[in-house]
Amino acid sequence: MNARIATLVIVVLLVGSLPAGIAGASAAAPSIDTDAGTDGLESTASTSDHDAATALTDADDVIYRTTELRHRPDRPGEFEAEVRVAVPDAVSGLAVVLESDADVAATEGFESVGDGRYEWTEDVDEPSIRFTMPADRTGLADRDRHETVDGYTFHDAGDWAIVRVPFVGLSYQQPESVDVGVEETTTVDGAGATGGDIAVFGPVEEHERTVDGETIRLAVPHDAALYEDPDDVLEALAAASERLAVGDRNAETFVVAAPGDADWGPRGVQYGDGDAWVVDDAPLEAADNVWLHEYVHTRQGFAGGDTATDAAWIVEAQAEYYAGLLAKEQGLISFSEFRTALERGERSPYADGILAEPATWTDVETDYVKGPLVYGELDRKLRLASDGDRTLDDVFRQLNAQDDSVTGTDLLEAIERAGGTELRDSAERYTETTATPDAWNRFEHRAAFGPSGATVTYGLGDDPPAVTGQEWDVWDRDALTGPSADLAREKVLAVPAGERVDAPVVVANVDDRSGTADATLQVDGEIVDSDRHVLEGGERATTTLSWVPPAPGVYDVRVGKDRATVYVRSTPSLHVTELRAEPDSVGPGDEVTVMATVTTADELPAAGTLEVRNAAGTTAAEPIALAPGETERLETELTFDDDGEYEVTVGGESTTITVGGLRSKLESMPGFGVGVAVVAAGLAVLVGLGRRRRQ
Repeated sequence: MNARIATLVIVVLLVGSLPAGIAGASAAAPSIDTDAGTDGLESTASTSDHDAATALTDADDVIYRTTELRHRPDRPGEFEAEVRVAVPDAVSGLAVVLESDADVAATEGFESVGDGRYEWTEDVDEPSIRFTMPADRTGLADRDRHETVDGYTFHDAGDWAIVRVPFVGLSYQQPESVDVGVEETTTVDGAGATGGDIAVFGPVEEHERTVDGETIRLAVPHDAALYEDPDDVLEALAAASERLAVGDRNAETFVVAAPGDADWGPRGVQYGDGDAWVVDDAPLEAADNVWLHEYVHTRQGFAGGDTATDAAWIVEAQAEYYAGLLAKEQGLISFSEFRTALERGERSPYADGILAEPATWTDVETDYVKGPLVYGELDRKLRLASDGDRTLDDVFRQLNAQDDSVTGTDLLEAIERAGGTELRDSAERYTETTATPDAWNRFEHRAAFGPSGATVTYGLGDDPPAVTGQEWDVWDRDALTGPSADLAREKVLAVPAGERVDAPVVVANVDDRSGTADATLQVDGEIVDSDRHVLEGGERATTTLSWVPPAPGVYDVRVGKDRATVYVRSTPSLHVTELRAEPDSVGPGDEVTVMATVTTADELPAAGTLEVRNAAGTTAAEPIALAPGETERLETELTFDDDGEYEVTVGGESTTITVGGLRSKLESMPGFGVGVAVVAAGLAVLVGLGRRRRQ
């Protein structure tokens, strides 16, 4: 590493994000939202394609972290985790921070500095740490109400176990000029399965369904007695995935059917980004459908940001409302069953609580019971007022697009944007007082939920995406091989880290009546930009949605039904194979053409901004993106005003240009050399971004 480059410390937290919720299906087994904080740490975990991540690590500024989990049937109640970190050259310092109840068994390349922090000794390129964790978790506190429940939320029964993947904090030092990314993989050593946030140990049978870019995995332990057919469970979850156009759809959702003979507290737990378990005897034909309830939690990206107390009710109310509504829409329950579930919220003690003030709840299930009734009434009013064009799905989407923690004011403002001041007034009355609506009847339901709004579609336009004004190449997946082809979606784009990506979007109303569309740009399921358009029948509009990639890595980008795999790379992903100047000897003021032949450093798409450097400083050349194995020639025109010998460097390759006859004169004088001559000349370099030629 260049010692002249200043370093800074950044913290990236890994493994086990805030849970969206732990849900129950009955009053006897209430569900809660767990507090995921552990010693102030908050982290995320995910699975990723091993080959692509390894290739990124080999040639780019990416940390590749793997967590391997092991069951300890000989010691029920605990399991083992081993974390390995492949450290790229750009990283000069690294540390991991473990939970307070982690018991470290062995380290290689890490040393303890206290308080659960282990620093990299830098004597190995892939340090590792092995530790054990308690498997059984009970009575986890709700972060808003601080209530507890009896029974397990995670459990090791000996022959099988369902555990949460441990928190691991990761901090590292990187050069000021380099963005470092992180690729993560979590696996189970031996029998079992994991989605990255929850793991199941023991023999399992996995079932899988892919819909609209989301893969839903259902893991059924051999000890589970699943009440429903696995295909029926997957069908219900897949239908929910298609129905909920609210953003934050995971590339993968992992659900475990938990053996029902354990002393579970809740009937289901959703934990992390897209993992959940549901007790094996949970039925599909129920208004409090636990399968659908937990799935809705996986779509609540906003719920991972410590939702404010006055908006906390929305997390469980939303999940419970959609569980019943989706079950009704799928034909799993009748309207009367749906209405009966809503009617519970009309009665005491639930109706006596103020939703925005949890301290007023005399029953901890108030958000599960009164909450869905209030949420549903607001949804019904909005549908009626907009003739079906707007629903509370739009509010759900707005909350997911918010960066900060959601507050009660944020919720009310989102409702007002969707339905106006009258709907906001209703929301304030039902959430900030004890006022409680009555459940609507089947005729009112038909009037509000029967009509649907105009069909408005949106997707990527014909123009290729651009990065800060520069067009970048987009490849069809057929053009790629190896790990690239495995991860490619419909299109593949390579861009440099830290540069804004502009995606052209076309919005079209294909109906004969006016309608509203919220065009969204989603990256790995998270909404990063959106734009609303109201269009008359048959009208089209164009807009631009933008995103700044935070660090190198592989990202799944979605605009409507259109998808792209975006490889965010840094300059090391490009390899300069040849650098020459024509002519290499000129007079002052004469043009020199510097030609760099560039190809990819690995079998993945490459991108970056190559710099032309000499003693006068650095001037950036034009950005470049290449498909795997592609070669391109960059040409840059230079002029030098003074005699001397100039070394020009591009991507690690260098060439020398001689200007005039100053060298021979200076070398003949005592005390002078070429280096002194170059400095004394007071170089002035003019760099023009020039032609690009493909070979």
